Amino acid sequence: MHPKEHRVARVPALRLESRLRLTLMSTLRIASPALALLLLAGGCGTGTESSRPLEMPPNIVWVLADDLGYGDLGSYGQKRIQTPHLDRMAAEGMRFTQAYAGFTVCAPSRSVLMTGQHTGHTRVRRNGTPGLLGEDVTVAELLKEAGYATALVGKWGLGMEESPGAPWRQGFDHFFGYLSQGHAHNFYPEFLMRNAERVPLRNVVQRSGRYDGMSGVATKRLDYSHDLLADEALEWIEMNAEGPFFLYLALTIPHANNEAGNRDGGGDPGIAAVTENLGAHRERIGMEVPDAGAYQDRDWPGPQKGTAAMITRMDESVGELFAKLAALGIDERTLVFFSSDNGPHAEGGNDPFFFDSNGPLQGYKRSLHDGGIRVPAIARWPGRIPAGTVSDLVWYFADFLPTVAEIVGFEAPGGIDGASILPVLLDDAPALDQRFLYWGGTRGRAEAARWGRWKAVREGPEQPLELFDLMEDIGEETDVAAEFPEIAATIEKYIETAVTDLPGRE
Repeated sequence: MHPKEHRVARVPALRLESRLRLTLMSTLRIASPALALLLLAGGCGTGTESSRPLEMPPNIVWVLADDLGYGDLGSYGQKRIQTPHLDRMAAEGMRFTQAYAGFTVCAPSRSVLMTGQHTGHTRVRRNGTPGLLGEDVTVAELLKEAGYATALVGKWGLGMEESPGAPWRQGFDHFFGYLSQGHAHNFYPEFLMRNAERVPLRNVVQRSGRYDGMSGVATKRLDYSHDLLADEALEWIEMNAEGPFFLYLALTIPHANNEAGNRDGGGDPGIAAVTENLGAHRERIGMEVPDAGAYQDRDWPGPQKGTAAMITRMDESVGELFAKLAALGIDERTLVFFSSDNGPHAEGGNDPFFFDSNGPLQGYKRSLHDGGIRVPAIARWPGRIPAGTVSDLVWYFADFLPTVAEIVGFEAPGGIDGASILPVLLDDAPALDQRFLYWGGTRGRAEAARWGRWKAVREGPEQPLELFDLMEDIGEETDVAAEFPEIAATIEKYIETAVTDLPGRE
């Protein structure tokens, strides 16, 4: 049996009018894209106004930063790091003040984004688990069925080469980057993956004992992975400009090379053990970037120069992305999201408080307080999303899949936890709703939930549930569970039912 055959029952058929439109579009997009557009514009969908597909489904791009904090962009209050292109994206689109990642660390957060299920239900609930299985349905698969070309460029973290979770088995036509998050720690790796093949690079790496020897510290640094990823993404967009396409651009900036900052054994070489003369790279420790750019002469610790340079380099890549869309004439039919997989980190020598990377929020990466999970999020779609809008809608990564389903015009699969935010994107609809959002998923560990203005955190199974009113206390400094026992009890009851067991998985 083909690994996907047993999954068909879980993927509902497209509505008839959507299937006809998308089949026609897919058939004609190469031979006669102008004719396809003309015929699609004259279609006669029968759905309601809120569910009716757009006349021409847009290209969709999701740009994901790695460990970028809520306060790391100028549009979110950052004063010292230059992010002009992302600030312009916010000025031309919608900036969200209460958007949440899927989890506090890499792999679970990305699993939520891909499957539309929160960490009580999605397959990957913590780093280090095997990855997605054949029965898991991703947004890439659904878009591929709907006639989209699909690509993942960057960091995956949800399945290795031989596993059912490999991206080419989860709906992506094209993949270039890192399969393993451990491998992705190194910005100067020995190889990157292009689909199932390893593409050798010119870097020389002193390997770590972690992540099956795939991580480590480069002693010869020639090929910077972020630049290769950015170039690949632009080339792929150009090749698929007639659309529609879905690009998941999962960048690795500004994550640290954790192994470079580890100098005290454990099989990791650490920057001090590298024998080659790395020059200013030594100063930046685990914040790996070819140069510190505009920040080199600042009176800052080396890792902070590296952090700032990485973020600005990422910002420049986003600028190049928009320039490419404009040059190809597809800017107005491309919806671009930008966000981060979790809050800022304190790894590789980085100090998240130096730049106030979590802004007014408490905590950082690995914390279930908002500093670990509330992230910058911007959406831009010229002519559709009102420019310069700031929304305080409370939403999270699980909402991406159903939002795409409503935009393109197919039914989202059953069993997902997200909801479409398309009405907000197009109309700036009311900000808060009363559904529950959940983070946790591993029994016996910390859990958190958001319900309207209320946020609850339980640090462990024996710890009391803390309750915070985020409208009055954005920094989660005052536990008000005793003042609002009914609210606390309602959220606690929800948390108790939020986790389902996964056969064969913890």
